[in-house]
Amino acid sequence: MAAKKILMFAGDFVEDYEIMVPYQMLSMVGHSVDVVCPGKKPGDFIKTAIHDFEGDQTYSEKPGHRFMITADFAKAESANYDALVIPGGRAPEYLRLDPKIIQLTKEFAAAKKPIAAICHGPQILVAAQVLKGRTSTSYIAVKPDVVAAGSAWCDPNATASNVCVDGNLVTAPAWPAHPAWMRAFLNVLGSRIEP
Repeated sequence: MAAKKILMFAGDFVEDYEIMVPYQMLSMVGHSVDVVCPGKKPGDFIKTAIHDFEGDQTYSEKPGHRFMITADFAKAESANYDALVIPGGRAPEYLRLDPKIIQLTKEFAAAKKPIAAICHGPQILVAAQVLKGRTSTSYIAVKPDVVAAGSAWCDPNATASNVCVDGNLVTAPAWPAHPAWMRAFLNVLGSRIEP
């Protein structure tokens, strides 16, 4: 397997598991992952939040870990990366307001490079207008936005542990889907993981 260079978007109150686990999994198999955040430099920290499903009408939110930014957002160029990862949590709702986040997302999509997005991460895909004619999934509360953006909803009977693959696009509804989501993304990247 040839190691890939992967860009990951981050911001304060990104979902803890949805940044920590993919970062660790992708690094563990030998890929290089640059985590960037608008307004932050390498070595700066962001705060994360842990979302849990405890029987309430929506997820609960608890303080997570601090996560260190590893690369300079100002210097990030899509041409230097093989793939993009967009974690969920609250960060995507304001990251999508950054013009460079949108431009980078559009460039990855136009180049048909692998894109993995989970939970609220597809809010960035919606804002970048790259879901029209695609099939994808997200956290259920983001479904109206995803569908309004022109995406077919992946599986109306899916659970929080399902994954949706449409060519280069790998989406999942929430962190319980990590095993399926990362396995599918690694497959799209061309990484071989034995069962």
